[in-house]
Amino acid sequence: MKNVLITGGSGGIGSALCVAFAQAGCNVAVHYNKNSDGAERLAKILCDSYGVGALAIQADVSDRQSVNEMFDAIDNTLGSIDVLVNNSGIAQQKLFTEITADDWKEMLGVNLDGVFYCSQEVLKRYMIKNYSGVILNISSMWGQVGASCEVHYSAAKAGVIGLTKALAKEVGLSGVRVNCICPGVVMTDMMKSFDEQTINELKEETPLNTLGTPKDIADAAVFLCSDKAKFITGQILVVNGGFVI
Repeated sequence: MKNVLITGGSGGIGSALCVAFAQAGCNVAVHYNKNSDGAERLAKILCDSYGVGALAIQADVSDRQSVNEMFDAIDNTLGSIDVLVNNSGIAQQKLFTEITADDWKEMLGVNLDGVFYCSQEVLKRYMIKNYSGVILNISSMWGQVGASCEVHYSAAKAGVIGLTKALAKEVGLSGVRVNCICPGVVMTDMMKSFDEQTINELKEETPLNTLGTPKDIADAAVFLCSDKAKFITGQILVVNGGFVI
């Protein structure tokens, strides 16, 4: 039975990821930063409904020491991590000229530094030593093409794509695969700030004429982390209904 760490596990896409991996028979570490109630509740559901081991674990992924402490706690509970899904992320819409230094630092801290810290730690502690493992990074279609009024978000997510490709080349000889999913417009809490007209316009811009669900991302993630994808590494899987082609 594989052990999976999913960062941002208590969020919309994160909780779907946790459920999908539990359904696949994996033990799941549900990471959260502030939503302790949601993470604890989800971990209990995973244990009760799917008969797997699950625990909620807190960390600020933008802080190196906090990430190290998270892995120390995992060592004392689940043990070795076989699969890391770097899903933690924040978003913000703002004119480029109004983005503050703190906005920039927070955006890159969570969305890019967190991927660096967690990936480095899981590789050093487990994967290189075990000559086995999978890292899956969740980026965004805006990391591919950029989004107006989301320059800092787009830059961070583009960095995740570059990190994925470079790291896959570096750790392939250590038996570790690294891939990335770029979701399109997915109906999560991040979309609550958009009015109904904007949601409909986004739907109309999508060739499949529908918006994504967290489960769409989770199903793709389970495949990429499974043995069915054992010859796939360094790849960017775009799950966006054709919004960006």
